[in-house]
Order: sequence, then C-alpha cells, then structure tokens
Amino acid sequence: MYTEVFSGFLGSSADYWGADTVILGAPMDQTASFRPGARDGPRQIRSVSEVLEEYSPRLDRDLSDYRYADLGDVTMVPGRVEENLERIAHSARTVFRDGKLLVMLGGEHLVTLPAVQCAAEVYPGLSVVHFDAHADLREMYLGMRLSHATVMRRVVEIIGGGSLFQFGIRSGTREEFAFARSSVNFHGGLKSGDVVKAAEKLREKPVYITLDIDVLDPSFAPGTGTPEPGGCTPDELFAALEALAGLNVVGFDLVEVCPAYDRSERTSILAAKLVREAILLFAP
Repeated sequence: MYTEVFSGFLGSSADYWGADTVILGAPMDQTASFRPGARDGPRQIRSVSEVLEEYSPRLDRDLSDYRYADLGDVTMVPGRVEENLERIAHSARTVFRDGKLLVMLGGEHLVTLPAVQCAAEVYPGLSVVHFDAHADLREMYLGMRLSHATVMRRVVEIIGGGSLFQFGIRSGTREEFAFARSSVNFHGGLKSGDVVKAAEKLREKPVYITLDIDVLDPSFAPGTGTPEPGGCTPDELFAALEALAGLNVVGFDLVEVCPAYDRSERTSILAAKLVREAILLFAP
C-alpha cells in the first residue's frame, strides 16, 4: 500500500507501533481544476523539512519530545479516483482505530474526504475545521460529485452542516456562499476571535482540521493549484492553529501544495513548518 520514502518528515521514525502520531502522504492529483501538480506536495514537504529545526521557539516545544512516524505515501493508481479514495480510507481507518493522530500530506483537497469519513466512523460527533480560500461546497463540478471543488459539500453530508467550521473563505459561486451562510459555521476571514469562539464550541468534540495552503495569500504561498489574492499571513494562520490547541484533534491534513509553481520553495517550507507546529500542538 505504501511507496518507498527516500527520507521521512523532519525527525520522524518508521516505528508505527511506537508512535502517537502518524504522517501519511496522499499524492492524489486527479480533479485539479486549474493547475495540476499537487501529487508532488508530500514528497517536497518532506524534502524541505530538513531546513527546519525540531524546536519551535513560538511554542517552546521540541519534536524530539514527541513520538511520530512517517509511513510514506499511499500508492495511487492513475485515473482511478474512487479506488484511490478507498486506498486512502484503508490507511486512515487503521490509524484512527489504533487511536493515533493522523497527519496527512496532500495531494488535492479531495483526499480529505476519505479521511473524514473514517474519522467519523471511529469518532461519533466529529466536527471539521476547514481553512481555505475556497468554499469547496459545490454540489457538482463539471459533472462530478467527487472533486476538490465539491469536497466540503460531501463532508457536510457525512457530519452535518452544523459541524463544519470554515475560515478564510474568499472564493466560490453565489450558490456556495448562500449555502455556507445558511447551513454551516461560515467565516469569510481569519479573525482570531472567531477561531477562539469556535474552539469554545468544540471543547467536548473530536475534531478534524483540514488546511488548504491557498488560505494564505499567494505572496506567501504561490506554489498552489488555485491561488486566490487577499489571503491571510502566516502569522495569522499560526495564531489560528494555536487557538485550537487543547481540543481533541484526531486528524490534520495539509493539501494543495504544488511544487512546480514554487521555484523558491517557500510554499513547501511554510507547509513543512505548519506540519511541525501541528504535531507540536495536537499530538497526544
């Protein structure tokens, strides 16, 4: 099920049973609507992670104090969307059933769907916190129900609209925004106070966090498939994740990094730092 990983994420081991947190790559890139290339995201995030220190001065925490394993990438079959989603689900389900925190590296945003489905099976009452530039709430996109543009609509069908919390959204159709404002916990920006209020509502619930790198302004993260001007700064995003610390986070993913449009590698390095902070914030 896994392809060989040349080098794992910063400081990780390959000891699944000794780990509390499991890193899994999902290099699926089949429904991209503008620029393809997210399949190379997991590999590049791992590769550039070596530039980081294991210590986070912002959090005063060190990865050396945590037990986390990088299992590599789920093997994807070209052109087989539903089969690839099931392959991701097979791996994610095992991690959740074993009570470990899943940290998944995408890949396009559709890879979130099987992970959320499996998390909801294991953790009843699951809520999802979604950071993104795009609502991803279309019923259909180009005739497809399964797309990175419809993924959150499918998530709502699993957990219910009241359990989806969206932040940073600044792009979508009129219909998507109408649905978001009427049916989910929708926030067009990334105000720290809104995230804090959401965290208060989520105190007693299992939580899955999905982060599309394009929630950031393209000046900070140009290496993504659908860049959208007007996004947040890295500091604002780090603060938003910190506001969720202390919740029962069972899964976290970071998706839509496209190295082909990231010649400076700053998008991938920022993504790697976000993964480091997520492990330090949410690992059991």
